[in-house]
Amino acid sequence: MTIVTDAKNGKITEEMKVVAKNEGRDPEFIRRGIAAGRIVIPMTPYRDIKLCGIGEGLRTKVNASIGVSSDIVDPEAEVAKAKAAEAAGADTLMELGTGGDFLGIRKKVCDSISLSVGSVPLYQAFITAAKRDGSIVHMTEDDLWYATEEQAKLGTNFMAIHTGINNIVLDRLKAHGRYGGLCSRGGGFMSTWMYHNEKENPLYADFDYLCEILKEHEVTLSTGNGMRAGAIHDATDRAQIQELIINCECAQKAHDKYDLQVIVEGPGHVPLDEVEMNVKLMKSMSGGKPFYMLGPLVTDIGAGRDHIVTAIGAANSAAAGCDFLCYVTPAEHLALPNLQDVIEGVKTSRIAAHVGDMVKLKETRDWDLAMGRARRDLDWEKMYSLALDPQLAREVRSSRAPEDTDACTMCGNFCPLKIVNKTFNLAK
Repeated sequence: MTIVTDAKNGKITEEMKVVAKNEGRDPEFIRRGIAAGRIVIPMTPYRDIKLCGIGEGLRTKVNASIGVSSDIVDPEAEVAKAKAAEAAGADTLMELGTGGDFLGIRKKVCDSISLSVGSVPLYQAFITAAKRDGSIVHMTEDDLWYATEEQAKLGTNFMAIHTGINNIVLDRLKAHGRYGGLCSRGGGFMSTWMYHNEKENPLYADFDYLCEILKEHEVTLSTGNGMRAGAIHDATDRAQIQELIINCECAQKAHDKYDLQVIVEGPGHVPLDEVEMNVKLMKSMSGGKPFYMLGPLVTDIGAGRDHIVTAIGAANSAAAGCDFLCYVTPAEHLALPNLQDVIEGVKTSRIAAHVGDMVKLKETRDWDLAMGRARRDLDWEKMYSLALDPQLAREVRSSRAPEDTDACTMCGNFCPLKIVNKTFNLAK
């Protein structure tokens, strides 16, 4: 029995009630969304979590990704990042470590926060094989299933699993080529394994078995995007669309046959004029499944400020109907993010999510209305309380303290709000 089974049977669960209250929705709206596959609530029987609804008619959610690398293995730093991401307002966290003690580090992270935690079991399977046998091509199918089940038992409650990479997709990739290569770790691992072993992707070939594992542990399936573009000139190419077709077929089967909650991922670097089309294409092909947008980065030249590049694409994605944003930090393409990178990435993506919600959920504009009135009235304490980052807003103003405490040092004695407020009452 899963929450999808309950929803299909007309039962409103406690989880649905919690999400409905958080979102200002009727519980029946949440139930219908889950039954139809348009809303998910990632869950786990192994730890208590802060429930988060993702999907149609709900606020756009933000995911923060962390994880050690083969170069930097500092578990305590990752725990600190996880806590900072939660404090900064991330809705979920993905632990994507590729070095050190996979399970030990992930357990520390899961135990340190209340957020839903996602993972990519494929990383563990391939890297374990490389350490054990000298190369990722020696991974076995059992390595994949073992990693998936192990991570599920830790309380990892949604997983990016690369179900859509099959031999047809690889034929498209090889025939068409790529300007920017293949940037997905999961896509790179699985494509190399398939080519070397002349085998089909086990996650696709044995998809039914995968679904049985996920159902047993109540894991939400996020169909991994191994063919996402790493350069805008590769956006929306044949390999990406072929993988999307397969992922949407897998998503439908997982939801309809196994009562799994499913998210569909995509698509990486995308020029601004193709963002809306990508969102609407995915939504149409998947039957309205929740869409997890990786980026999108709308230009390739923003290294060091790619969190800003992504915010532009993410705001447009959310406005077009994307449900779930993966943050990008200033360190993207350059280095493993540090603590401040994580905080900056979360807060920047939260702005993007809100901007998108202002288009698709008009009631979210009430927040901006309250800020507009506070600015008109020069109510600084109210402005601080309404700011996305109250501490930063207060620190900036205090660092350049004005002589006139009603105004700021931008206009000083010639503040137009203060001047006009003495003459007119423009309140409405």
